[in-house]
Amino acid sequence: QVQLVESGGGLVQAGGSLRLSCAASGRTFSMNAMGWFRQAPGKEREFVATINWNGVTTYYADSVKGRFTISRDNAKNTVDLQMNSLKPEDTAVYYCAGSSQYTSTRSIGQYDYWGQGTQVTVSS
Repeated sequence: QVQLVESGGGLVQAGGSLRLSCAASGRTFSMNAMGWFRQAPGKEREFVATINWNGVTTYYADSVKGRFTISRDNAKNTVDLQMNSLKPEDTAVYYCAGSSQYTSTRSIGQYDYWGQGTQVTVSS
């Protein structure tokens, strides 16, 4: 089993920045793709960013491309999401996810492990 714990959420003004971090523990050697998803009130959970096992390949949702950067440190078992130029529409609970089978994927169903989520609120 793998446990994922997110941190770094909070309240920020529009145009500001936040850095989310996800710490993995347990059978972390089995982890392949890592991803970030988000869910706003009344909306479905949506893909934000993903990174493959060695950090070479990344994909982003169009809505965050150029503003968010995903990175991972396998030695520390962490994956981060640097969020710049935040907008009120970025307000959501952000979830870290891990996949044991896929190298990098946007599909929610292809992730085996999920964190509890961290709230990000962007005020206008």
